[in-house]
Amino acid sequence: MHDVKKYEWENGSKLIADVGAWHARFSEIQELVVPMDGERIAAIVQLEDETFTVAVNGEPWENTFEKLWSLQCAPDGRLTCIGMNDDEWRVIVENEPWTETFDYVWNLQFSSEGESIAANVRSTAGYGIILNDEPWETSFIEARSCVLSRDGRKTAATVQMSPLSEGDVWEFHKGLWSLAVDGVAWESTFLNVWGSAFNDDASLVAAEVRLTSERQTIAVGGQVWPSDYKAVWQPIFRPNTDKVIAPCLTPDGWMLMEDGAPIWKRSFNQLWHGVFSPDGKRIAAVASPNFGKWTVAVDGDLWKATFGDVVLTPVFSPDSKRIAAVVKDGGRWTIAVDGKPWSETFDMIWDPVFSPDGKQIAAKASRNNELFVVLNGKIVTLGYEHLRQPVFSPDGSKLMIRAVEFGKYSRRIAPLTELSI
Repeated sequence: MHDVKKYEWENGSKLIADVGAWHARFSEIQELVVPMDGERIAAIVQLEDETFTVAVNGEPWENTFEKLWSLQCAPDGRLTCIGMNDDEWRVIVENEPWTETFDYVWNLQFSSEGESIAANVRSTAGYGIILNDEPWETSFIEARSCVLSRDGRKTAATVQMSPLSEGDVWEFHKGLWSLAVDGVAWESTFLNVWGSAFNDDASLVAAEVRLTSERQTIAVGGQVWPSDYKAVWQPIFRPNTDKVIAPCLTPDGWMLMEDGAPIWKRSFNQLWHGVFSPDGKRIAAVASPNFGKWTVAVDGDLWKATFGDVVLTPVFSPDSKRIAAVVKDGGRWTIAVDGKPWSETFDMIWDPVFSPDGKQIAAKASRNNELFVVLNGKIVTLGYEHLRQPVFSPDGSKLMIRAVEFGKYSRRIAPLTELSI
């Protein structure tokens, strides 16, 4: 969770780095990364000796690596990546390599507050998870996925419990997969396990499981729901409870289930990507009322507008009153707000960002190979070479624009009343 109150919100533009000049210093520059506060810009770079490091505002880290990848910002702003020296892989956080090394490390994950960092790892002993430089004590034949609890103290992964010879379909159908929490696996095994999620206090994990080649259901703490289905999608917990919500394919169509019982009165051609509102009282999901038509269902009621290509995961406003989603229709992207799409369309658009009071919506969008800030459906900046998602000030009256223009990265604080082209 980003505490934007700690950021500097004085009006004006501040030059942070001349990114264009980096090309004279580094033989390779990978994707640019900008922390939420906008005060730094970083990238993985290659040095003259062909090693790699991270340059922050143009200054390279002291540590160098034979290989470096997956540079990301934790929610608290820490620059994090994965590096390799002498065939040993490890996580690096703000130029400090973790002590534990592995044959391979991938899939960096962060807790919502950013204080915890986890990743999948592989060693000679097998597969597992590392959390804040502490690996699981137990290793498995294989471990897929990495899910962090909300408080960042627990991790979960899909794990293979016994070996399987190539082509041994009989052993496969016995069910070799389970889910492990902090390295301790459920007693139950299944044909497949995926799409797991913790409840708010991290006491339970729910996951999609395959019982047979044709039947699936939801397992909670290793115990399956009383009913099974032709297919299911990602489960989520009702906030501050142990109740689990998941879309399930019934003979009547896709329905939203809670602990195995329907909670919406109707079925859908398709239903997925469900989210709860911040206050926990509303549910929105991507829904298809008919083949080839997509929209959003809110507490079981469909938006009137439908879209032919795709609808992405809905986003609630902080006050839980409004909903926006990225939509694509006729090959063009835009954002629909409370069922009404913006009139402007784009080559690409990113997730909507609500102001704290929910009255304003901003987004990053692309058109004709340029990037723009869009505010309430209107382009309000000139084009940029590189742009991060805009950030609203605590009172919602300003936007932070983090952008590269003519090779120079600047952090601009602009009142909404001054944004126009």
